Amino acid sequence: MRSADLALILTGVLLNAAAQLLLKAGSRAIAGIEISAGNAWTLLERVAINPPIIGGLACYAISVVVWILALARVDVSVAYPMLSVGYVVNAVGAWLLFGESLGAARIAGIGVIIVGVWLVARS
Repeated sequence: MRSADLALILTGVLLNAAAQLLLKAGSRAIAGIEISAGNAWTLLERVAINPPIIGGLACYAISVVVWILALARVDVSVAYPMLSVGYVVNAVGAWLLFGESLGAARIAGIGVIIVGVWLVARS
């Protein structure tokens, strides 16, 4: 795989991972609100004006464009497994930003993902 193609794929993956982390950060604004028909408008307002959620949605939109460009250049059987890098980025990001745990099993799983992506990338 050419380095430019890999960079395009990884850009899409990183944008997607950033979107997830931003959505998680933004979700804190609605965490305490009970989900019910009576609170629907309040929930919608909090989501619509929440900068991290807006940023996350923007990252998703840009990542779709980047992903389409990547798929135009790389076989989907190679590109799609690369999305697994997003699991690694999100696990580490959630640990750093939100204090989520990274136990031995998760770290081992991350190692397996990294090895798998490496094998796919060099094929």
